Amino acid sequence: MYLTTEIKKDIFRTFGKKESNTGSAESQIALFTHRINHLTEHLKISKKDFATQRALLRLVGKRRRLLDYLRMRDIEKYRSIIKELNLRK
Repeated sequence: MYLTTEIKKDIFRTFGKKESNTGSAESQIALFTHRINHLTEHLKISKKDFATQRALLRLVGKRRRLLDYLRMRDIEKYRSIIKELNLRK
């Protein structure tokens, strides 16, 4: 599977500052970005997988809402997470 517990712990450790900080906006954005990248690679191979395409669009929307929330709350954290994850905007 592409998203093992070790990968999740590493993401939460890197962006949430510790493994138990799974609910912070930064760690959730990083987790969504990892999942979005995986689904994008899958859709490059399977072009007619419309269920995955819909799931990808939902994830992108969730990440966008979290990024908007973070931008309103703390602009410095927003800028740093955009730079670390190489996101456009």
